[in-house]
Amino acid sequence: MIYITGDCHGTFHKLKSREFPEQREMTKSDIVIICGDFGAVWDRPESPDDRYWLDWLNDKKFTTVFVDGNHENFDMLNNDFETVDFHGGKAHKIRDSIYHLMRGEIFEFEGLKFLAFGGASSHDISGGILSRDDFNSEIDYKRTLKQWKKESRLFRENHVSWWAEELPSDDEYRNAEENLKKADYKVDYVISHCAPQSVVNSIYTYHKEESNRLTLYFDELSKRLTFKKWYFGHYHNDKQIDDKFILLYDKIERIK
Repeated sequence: MIYITGDCHGTFHKLKSREFPEQREMTKSDIVIICGDFGAVWDRPESPDDRYWLDWLNDKKFTTVFVDGNHENFDMLNNDFETVDFHGGKAHKIRDSIYHLMRGEIFEFEGLKFLAFGGASSHDISGGILSRDDFNSEIDYKRTLKQWKKESRLFRENHVSWWAEELPSDDEYRNAEENLKKADYKVDYVISHCAPQSVVNSIYTYHKEESNRLTLYFDELSKRLTFKKWYFGHYHNDKQIDDKFILLYDKIERIK
């Protein structure tokens, strides 16, 4: 069995047995996919809260996999975990049955091919990114941090709550293209956090959502890739956009 859902942001109540009773029939060979903003790889060193949820998920009957969203600790995600071969692609092993599907990798689950490509641009940074490197002293930094909070700015802190790696690198785009070329640009499913820009525009009908390199790349890729469905999160809603593009948040959908 393969199930898929949207953002979790470090808490996984929707995967409890009462909300997700299907898991009673599952085994570790069955997969639950999270479309980014997994959020439980966040505090460094690992906090008791993160440890609780990671151990809780690891004890579940199923195996959890996720693409990264924009709200992940990329310092940890990209450096603190072993890179392993997993179902035909490269993944970070978070726990024995929790894996981060690396960008541009193609995985095979139950005979189906999945392109995994995480990443997204943060919405909640209109007030700026505060970085310690921009200040001469820790006192100045904390003073500014206090002031920004007092002003109720919509901001994040560099390497604390925001990372530039939320958007892919050139190497990650190249990796995707190399793997897709080997697959003759044919997969069954695409798993991402954000969506192609044309899909984003159809979601936001009352205001313009700014494009970025990733949403524009997805737009172009969707035109030359053969696939059945494209699942994504990020926009905090459950909505079938059309027969191919599906936005997930709370809903847990069965793929197979």
